[in-house]
Amino acid sequence: MKKLLITGASGFLGWHLCQLAKQEWEIYGTYFSHALEIPAIKMLKVNLTDFQELKCIFNEIEPAAVIHTAAQSQPNFCQTHPEESHAINVTASCNIAGLCADNSIPCAFTSTDLVFDGLNAPYRETDPVCPVNIYGEQKVKAEIGMLERYPLTAVCRMPLMYGIATPTAKSFIQPFIQTLKAEKELNLFIDEFRTPVSGTTAAKGLLLALEKVNGRIHLGGKERISRYDFGRLLVEVFKLPATGLKSCQQQDVKMAAPRPADVSLDSSKAFALGYPLLSVKEELEKLAVISSSDN
Repeated sequence: MKKLLITGASGFLGWHLCQLAKQEWEIYGTYFSHALEIPAIKMLKVNLTDFQELKCIFNEIEPAAVIHTAAQSQPNFCQTHPEESHAINVTASCNIAGLCADNSIPCAFTSTDLVFDGLNAPYRETDPVCPVNIYGEQKVKAEIGMLERYPLTAVCRMPLMYGIATPTAKSFIQPFIQTLKAEKELNLFIDEFRTPVSGTTAAKGLLLALEKVNGRIHLGGKERISRYDFGRLLVEVFKLPATGLKSCQQQDVKMAAPRPADVSLDSSKAFALGYPLLSVKEELEKLAVISSSDN
């Protein structure tokens, strides 16, 4: 089996990617602060911001391909810690592209829908970027830097993701479900729109992009939905009490990082390549089955 290096294997997306990719690849997964064991995966503690350490990993493993998911992906943290987050989000990403170029191996990178300002959705790959927060700015810099160093990089713009909790990471639905079950108040935006997908679907998209894409591709879901309407679907599919579900607007919540209103992605390019076309309700129904069998 060929070797695949997955950075950020302890993260939500990285973990889902490992589960899927291990059927076809020999996986080496990196983590930094969240140690974990994943069956059939060789896990390595690596500081990706240390170039010498990164280079050693490439030399030791000699991967046949790399998927770079490691990031500081909390917009509020990036806003308040710009230098620390730049090191992993930009510098390390560009170094990884450079090493993939040196070794002439496929490279896929996870960017974000937050490279857009939310004023002209749905966004295609060719639309101009205009981020409103530092996290989005850093991802734009990483995209440009990686493609300059290695034009064959698959730059995958990821949407909001959800799914089953992993040993070291939750998605946003776990606290939602907990709050609603406790019949506490859950305020969700009616004026923020995304094209969300499950972690499993996102992982399928990354493996597809690794194989078939050079340059930018959008891996959003098939429908544009507000956080509030997502919450309503969650209530319906998971049969949760709806009493606590309340609507609010972005302006009602003070956050360090500004948030764009509508960063829905047009992912028709990915759908044409075979990216799964599932609705949010279908994705949630799959998760509800998994959750009930786990309990």
